Amino acid sequence: MTVSYDTTTLLHTLYLIAIVAEAMTAALVAGQRQMDWLGVMLLGCVTALGGGSMRDVLLGNYPLTWVQNPHYLLLTGGAALFTIAVARYMHKLRNIFLLLDAIGLVVFTVIGCNIALALELPFLIVIGSGMITGCVGGVLRDLLCNSIPLLFRAELYATVSIVTGVLYVGSETFDINHDLGMAIAMTIGLTLRLLAIRFKWGMPKFIYSGNMD
Repeated sequence: MTVSYDTTTLLHTLYLIAIVAEAMTAALVAGQRQMDWLGVMLLGCVTALGGGSMRDVLLGNYPLTWVQNPHYLLLTGGAALFTIAVARYMHKLRNIFLLLDAIGLVVFTVIGCNIALALELPFLIVIGSGMITGCVGGVLRDLLCNSIPLLFRAELYATVSIVTGVLYVGSETFDINHDLGMAIAMTIGLTLRLLAIRFKWGMPKFIYSGNMD
């Protein structure tokens, strides 16, 4: 797998934008839970960096991203604290943050797949690595806020990550040009996520109203 310098730079730039956006949206959730400023900052860091951390722990890939790059903590924690100052205006940027969240999902997925591919892990583990990177930060946020994770009750999210990962890894498997394969996978994944938000597409729900007696 050969990754061009321009592609690496673009992916890293999108990653930084995504973790800032994730930290800021997590800060709003913290505000809804009336957390103090330290709680806001910690929730922002956990949400933005938690998926990658969980991936690295499960894969035994050390050091963790934020340990190797401590400035990620300053960036995400600072973004979360900055949100406190601009919270009153955030509702006007809702659509922008939905777009950034969708971009973050596909970017995190590709990065997670790349980590597992570099470790020469099996196909299913590579896809799982991408999904964990893309989705687990939000799950940790909701669990810390004592909520049912958004992943399990909203529009297509994990499914989008899986589709993105399969397309990306498939392009690598069939030796398609790396930049083209990544662009196709991310574009399809992003489009699918935005359509899911627009039309409220979701997986079938399991509803059980009986009892266990």
